[in-house]
Amino acid sequence: MNMVKDLIFNIQRFSIHDGPGIRTTVFMKGCPLRCPWCSNPESQDAFPNLMARDLKCTGCGACAAVCPRGAATLTEAGRRIDWSKCDQCLACVDACIYGSLSICGRYVEVSHVLDEVMADADFYENSGGGMTVSGGEALMQAEFVSELMKACREKGVHTALDTTGFSPREKLKRVLEFTDLVLFDIKHLDPLKHSEATGVGNQLILKNLQTIAREKRLWLRMPVIPTYNDSEEHIRAVAALGKSLGAEKLSLLPYHEGGRSKCSQVGKTYTFPKVRIPTDEQMRKLKDLVAGNGMAVSIGS
Repeated sequence: MNMVKDLIFNIQRFSIHDGPGIRTTVFMKGCPLRCPWCSNPESQDAFPNLMARDLKCTGCGACAAVCPRGAATLTEAGRRIDWSKCDQCLACVDACIYGSLSICGRYVEVSHVLDEVMADADFYENSGGGMTVSGGEALMQAEFVSELMKACREKGVHTALDTTGFSPREKLKRVLEFTDLVLFDIKHLDPLKHSEATGVGNQLILKNLQTIAREKRLWLRMPVIPTYNDSEEHIRAVAALGKSLGAEKLSLLPYHEGGRSKCSQVGKTYTFPKVRIPTDEQMRKLKDLVAGNGMAVSIGS
């Protein structure tokens, strides 16, 4: 177990939105989907990458002095990073003493993550919680995730997998062996719309969903994206699918623009157009639609 190492970008303790009870959520780095509304664009690349927070920059120029490609420069308006020149050497991070530049992503051993997870074991026992592995896409790192899940199982900790379902079957099966609950993210049921938005089709995703439904406890999750998947027809279709699969509930996650500012910090462009954020009233109406179709439903968790 100690020798298995892979890439994470965050460990969030006292999480209450990623499964039952109080949980620790481990966020793996790297995702094969490119959802334009992604709230964690820093999770997409499967390598440690530079994050730049301009508000912390003092204009000292240390980053520009060490950058071998001239990607970091100082202007009258402050520091500027030409992301087309940046090769992610990350030399600027060591030069910055003010925390304006940082590395997103670190390689860790299973034993290191397990120690952090077990630090809150009492909370899991008292609340019915445990550990959730999320992403990015956790199944991209199936060996690490399966070993971490197995280690938690041996400690009596409940395990949950949060996944898009886009993964080869053998990787999915490897992780499912040690998974108690699957949180399955639905983007869109229409193959063309799914492919146009995320960059991948949903045929494999829906096939894997069928496999999961036969073998594990299942919660469905769907980000409610205005103008994309929030029509009453689509909401009813997702609810009907969940009911047919025996999913325990459908969680509706209202769209927010948290990823817009993060994109600029990692040199990406937030391409999803400006839309109206779903109101509480709109979310309640969608919740009632799902409930009316005989499916247990929640908002935001």
